[in-house]
Amino acid sequence: MAAISASLVKDLRERTGLGMMECKKALQEADGDIELAIENLRKASGLKAAKKADRTAAEGVVVAKSNDEGTYALMVEVNSETDFVARDTSFLGFCETVLEKAFADKQTDVAALMAGDLEDAREKLVQKIGENISVRRISAVTSEAGCVGVYVHSNNRIASIVELTVAGKADVAKDIAMHVAAVNPRVNKPEDMPAELLEKEKEIIKAQPDMAGKPDEIVEKMMGGRINKFLKENSLSQQPFVKNPEQTVAQLAKAAGGEVASFVRFEVGEGIEKAEVDFAAEVAAQVQQANK
Repeated sequence: MAAISASLVKDLRERTGLGMMECKKALQEADGDIELAIENLRKASGLKAAKKADRTAAEGVVVAKSNDEGTYALMVEVNSETDFVARDTSFLGFCETVLEKAFADKQTDVAALMAGDLEDAREKLVQKIGENISVRRISAVTSEAGCVGVYVHSNNRIASIVELTVAGKADVAKDIAMHVAAVNPRVNKPEDMPAELLEKEKEIIKAQPDMAGKPDEIVEKMMGGRINKFLKENSLSQQPFVKNPEQTVAQLAKAAGGEVASFVRFEVGEGIEKAEVDFAAEVAAQVQQANK
């Protein structure tokens, strides 16, 4: 029997969407021949899940939870193909199961979390619902000396966690987490802005029509003002707080006795390239195939 490498199992998982143990077993039975393993799997019960594995799952929900002490919070993004399934009770039940397991184990590694029972549950749900479902990412924040606040928007598509440097102010941290969910700042403080983003912004400013023909010193002065405005608008600490625009987020945190140490924000499907589907052509192709 040929040795089955982890990379070969990973390749088969990516091509079929099936579980690690099922893929490993299929490869062992096919003596390491991945194409034969796929053929055998297509004949087995994993057919429906495998057929759906290449479909883009860019809908879904973000679920989150924090402990009673306000020192630990975790959130998970679980994806489906359609918004309709994202509202399905079975799908939402699966999401809560994933959240509870990740929270209890303090696990942020998706592969490690899904190994075993959760992966079996995912495959059964794919079989039942008929869509590809995937646990995309997990993020957790632990505060040793401060506190954390978590906010989940009512549609479960956006969630955020904020850590404050002061303990016992989880309500303030939650308010700032709500601000993060609504405004989507790029960084916590102006000095946190990546240099490449600043350079890109400078190029954009230089290319603006009102910069044309001006002396270099004027251009630099104008650019300095606009860069400062860019940093203020995109840095959490400098943004006007959504509940009270007369007060910045930094001022709100300071009034509570601390400052924002960190934040993380998830929005369903961000960064996933959605395939453009021509439904008329898809239906026509299915009809043509059925008439053969």
